[in-house]
Amino acid sequence: MSIKTIFFGTHDFAVTILQTLIDDPQISVDLVITQPDKPVGRKKELQQSPIKKLALKYNIEISQPENLKSYALDLTPYTIGVTAQYGLLIPKEILDSPKHGILNVHTSLLPKYRGASPIQSALINGETETGVTIMKMDAGLDTGPIILQKTLKIDENDTYPQLELKLAQIASGALLEAIPDYISGKLEAIPQDDSNTTNCRQFTREDGKIDWTRTAEEIYNQYRGLTPWPGVWTTWDGKRLKLFKIKIANKNFEPGKVLVEDNNIYIGCCRNCIEVIELQLEGKGVMRVKTFLNGNTHIHDQLLGL
Repeated sequence: MSIKTIFFGTHDFAVTILQTLIDDPQISVDLVITQPDKPVGRKKELQQSPIKKLALKYNIEISQPENLKSYALDLTPYTIGVTAQYGLLIPKEILDSPKHGILNVHTSLLPKYRGASPIQSALINGETETGVTIMKMDAGLDTGPIILQKTLKIDENDTYPQLELKLAQIASGALLEAIPDYISGKLEAIPQDDSNTTNCRQFTREDGKIDWTRTAEEIYNQYRGLTPWPGVWTTWDGKRLKLFKIKIANKNFEPGKVLVEDNNIYIGCCRNCIEVIELQLEGKGVMRVKTFLNGNTHIHDQLLGL
């Protein structure tokens, strides 16, 4: 008999997880709960979440409550719940409703990087390893007991979208391994070590502002973690200058100073420098450096971020 499952999810990462559950013959996803359709663009047209689109494709029942504080649906018939990038608080009474509770797919090796931005934080901090944790949810923020973990080496050039995709793939396999073994009792939920926790927060646009007195490696890690949003940026001539694609170069000169050589732009840091590949000046489109320099050669020898 298949495992009667309820799934909570909203964003792209969760699509890989849900698809894996749908494809597994041991599991029957009978209800999907996702966030309400959101208005987007100038016309404020309602847009379905990626999870809703997938559920519609497979004719799975969908529910889209504004919140779960007064959610009235009886979840006791479900064997287990799964949540991945849902985005809304799940009250304790719902967490306890399915027979075996609700499992969460978290994109870090808990108790490290509890919170809203584990992938971004790992990249910004220059971590060389991360992973996924399948945990049983409790009322705290990523504080529930651990059922299974899988590690992943971070490539030195991974950006957020690339690392998220890799983690989604290993998380799917980990979840399929964890669910039947947890239900059967082969896997035990082990409490987290609360004395060894780190927490991460939601990032804002201001977090993308570059401090050129930092090393090129630190700035590059900031770029890796904050791509595509909010991106990394600086200011020049009173305008925001967003750097869409960059890399580290082995040159040393004054932090924030711009050096133009052979149609290349280099920006000084406290150690090494940043070479800019693609950029966008406020009010303009994204362009390659060579195109940008056609109308902005005076950027040479200027100081950014002032």
